[in-house]
Amino acid sequence: METFPVIDLEELNGEERGAAMAKIKDACEKWGFFELVNHGISHQLMDNVERLTKEHYTKCMERKFKQMVASKGLEAAQSEINDVDWESTFHLRHLPVSNISEVPDLEEDYRKAMKQFALELEKLAELLLDLLCENLGLEKGYLKRAFHGSKGPTFGAKVSNYPPCPKPHLIKGLRAHTDAGGIILLFQDDKVGGLQLLKDGHWVDVPPMRHSIVINLGDQLEVITNGKYKSIEHRVIAQTDGNRMSIASFYNPGSDAVIYPAPELVEKEEQGQAYPKFVFEDYMKLYAGLKFQAKGPRFEAMKDIK
Repeated sequence: METFPVIDLEELNGEERGAAMAKIKDACEKWGFFELVNHGISHQLMDNVERLTKEHYTKCMERKFKQMVASKGLEAAQSEINDVDWESTFHLRHLPVSNISEVPDLEEDYRKAMKQFALELEKLAELLLDLLCENLGLEKGYLKRAFHGSKGPTFGAKVSNYPPCPKPHLIKGLRAHTDAGGIILLFQDDKVGGLQLLKDGHWVDVPPMRHSIVINLGDQLEVITNGKYKSIEHRVIAQTDGNRMSIASFYNPGSDAVIYPAPELVEKEEQGQAYPKFVFEDYMKLYAGLKFQAKGPRFEAMKDIK
């Protein structure tokens, strides 16, 4: 079996650049996921963000999660549960306007660390979009411009904890889905695993690795690349012991960005344009009710929205 792709970004700066770009291309075409090391984000900052996230869960989120579990009777479940996930989450928005100062219960040092982490991830996302352009034969900056809309991209984070689960065979940490947006940058726990992606009909573990950033491609990149790159179904398996931390940052198109396959890529395809043209916000409205269903019908439905 092929091993999960790990890319050393430092290799882009020397004689290994060609090989590193080929690895990224292969990962985008065959996996829709890859793991980055030596990505330029300070390990000290990452350690600080992880420590503060785990402290915040214990202080502010754990009690609410246990109340939710009790109210839904999840620990007493006797059959598979398909309408709720075993996760504790909150969301942050960074762009176009940050809401970090408004989110309740965040201590000041946590706010500062998350702001700094978001700035670093934003730079990394934009670097990656240009690397994808290079591999696709698109002009540098094409993907960033495609995401721009009138106010720039949308960028935010879902901060999650997946506490120990007594019945992981009956309830998922997070049900299988593809991500609606653009490019996703995940900082995940390096000790407690659980993230899996679907490849060639089999669920494959995404290995926990210290100080790495896991990248995956969302539905919008599948559309813009006319299917050359695909968003990949993934899920989180709950664990019986260990609390898994996950910070997924979503670099997405602006709400009014018009998304469609890049003409240069359509010209190269015998099939022509395989995906519709639509406004990103319209796609998100549809996705909200269909997240855990197949993506194909979502793309089809967008053809009918004018």
